[in-house]
Amino acid sequence: MFPQPQATASVTQQDKQVDPPRKVVKTDAEWKKILTPDQYVVLRQKGTERAGTSPLNHNKEKGIYYCAGCHNPLFSSDAKFESGTGWPSFFRPIAKNAVAEESDNSYGMVRTEVECSVCHGHLGHVFEDGPKPTGLRYCMNGVALKFEPK
Repeated sequence: MFPQPQATASVTQQDKQVDPPRKVVKTDAEWKKILTPDQYVVLRQKGTERAGTSPLNHNKEKGIYYCAGCHNPLFSSDAKFESGTGWPSFFRPIAKNAVAEESDNSYGMVRTEVECSVCHGHLGHVFEDGPKPTGLRYCMNGVALKFEPK
């Protein structure tokens, strides 16, 4: 189904906890001042970018993917894989408490929404059709992420 990523030492990070999540709370007006219009629609209004439009989809550099809204570290490049879906995909977050999951029953579907654990910005969804070692596919909106190379 999906190519299997190379097992690395970072695979053991799934149980790692980052510092207790801080909380970022802003008004809509404050979010609109710091986010681009596309980021605002995705992060604050649970929008979805068009498949294949994010330059991060094909990024192969080593580094960390952060929340575009609050700079919370979310995913390591070591967990990124090519899913063929048109969105950046990862098989695990950088730490257990980096993201939060919520039930999403919109559009007549039952899915699991993934949010930033700090600002609760919408990032995408997680599905159970990913590669080993987790079997998960965190399908993220690239516009909701900021990449910083190592």
